[in-house]
Amino acid sequence: MKNQEFPLLEIKKIAKSFSGVSVLRDISFSVSKGELHALVGENGAGKSTLMKILMGLYSADSGEIFLRGKVVHIKNPAHGLSAGISMIHQELNPVLDMSVAENIFLGKEILKYKIPFPKIADKKRMHIEASRILHEMNTGIDSHELMRNLTVAQMQLVEIIKAITFNAELIIMDEPTSAITNAEADILFKQITALKERGTSIIYISHKMEEIFRLADTITVLRDGDLICSAAASEFNENSLIKAMVGREITDIYPKEPAVKRNIALSVKNLSVGRKVKRVSFDLYEGEVLGIAGLVGAGRSETVEAIFGMRPPSSGEIFLGSKRVYIRSPKDALSHKIALITEDRKLTGLNLKFSVKENISIVALKNLFRKGIISDKIERKTALSAIKDLNIKTHSENMLTSSLSGGNQQKVVLGKWLLNNPHIIILDEPTRGIDVGAKRDMYMIISRLAKEGKAVLVISSELPEIMGISDRIIVMNGGYITGELERSEFSQEKIMYLAAKKGNYSE
Repeated sequence: MKNQEFPLLEIKKIAKSFSGVSVLRDISFSVSKGELHALVGENGAGKSTLMKILMGLYSADSGEIFLRGKVVHIKNPAHGLSAGISMIHQELNPVLDMSVAENIFLGKEILKYKIPFPKIADKKRMHIEASRILHEMNTGIDSHELMRNLTVAQMQLVEIIKAITFNAELIIMDEPTSAITNAEADILFKQITALKERGTSIIYISHKMEEIFRLADTITVLRDGDLICSAAASEFNENSLIKAMVGREITDIYPKEPAVKRNIALSVKNLSVGRKVKRVSFDLYEGEVLGIAGLVGAGRSETVEAIFGMRPPSSGEIFLGSKRVYIRSPKDALSHKIALITEDRKLTGLNLKFSVKENISIVALKNLFRKGIISDKIERKTALSAIKDLNIKTHSENMLTSSLSGGNQQKVVLGKWLLNNPHIIILDEPTRGIDVGAKRDMYMIISRLAKEGKAVLVISSELPEIMGISDRIIVMNGGYITGELERSEFSQEKIMYLAAKKGNYSE
């Protein structure tokens, strides 16, 4: 048999346990040359563990990996790269104090001299090449910009470019569109088509049904560490795929109840934040879910960060009800009963080295003191109540938060803010990187909070999501609000039109 008759990759009977707990059991599937193979399943199904074995970050307890028909033992990610495998990780790990160009070429720097020594990076050529790629992908990112100055979405785009430029035969994409909008995703999808045409294989991990059915040639489903099925994408529909992933049918992804608008909870008038936000004005009512849509760089996150006191506004006014307030810090926002669930739960939402109990109670510590000491009994009771109320799946309130799935981590973030009994709840990309079952849980919580009379503000880059959970949507572009839609007017076409529309640039 000739070498080209073998699949590019074969995974055979891979098993893995941690501390006696089995997380993968006899996983087998293959990936052909030029194929996009979707690997799907709920958080905790074993997808990331399997990919870490493939990249050499973990060793399998049993089973074999074949590359081009030959057994390989990948020792580490560098070895994986040399074997032709690169990976876009869901959890970003950029070098924050290096430039975009330096991050793109990290580990494969363009050198000034062809001789082995001295190895001196040619930064000028790296910036020229990086600028070319960034321009081709229409990112709007400057190759000289430090990574720490980029948004999460821009960092995600840089990670995508970094992986693609390795010229690997197999690219693993773990939730590559979790932090980017539809427009940026379309750019990625064009790159994927080009990669497949030149014979590159892709393992694509995603919780987004529309992406899976748009891109996948083959779909493999994992559930709780077991292989459920592996078949051509044409053999699935959305309902059958969700059922295979979660083990039950979910017929209503967006359990939205009609809003009963009450009083105005928040008024933002002519808010500006440097060049990021320009004269933004809107009202948020008690009992409604107000969505904010727009492309990366539209000013959505900067707007809510200014409301929460994370960014100093250049001008404008904020009213709670009819009373003007001055919010200069998150502490001020907390005192005014405002909560912000940020888009990066691991960076700004949680302390992963703390237990579930400690993370839940951290915002409301003042309620736990008895005689000047935090009462462990009250803290435990408070945490258990939040765990039950939000259906957080954890073996114990003392479990490390880092050991939870993404969806349950997000519920912990929400739980800690709800302990402060906020009147206004702001959620920035609330379902980023979590599975379809956990997403529905989050949507139910959001709908319930609005029904209880909370004022809920949601930023989302997923158009089906923002339309599914919102009562009203405002759309931003270039720091301006470019339009507003009532629920009866919602459509992806209208939102995308407004997201590309120029704001009022006359000063």
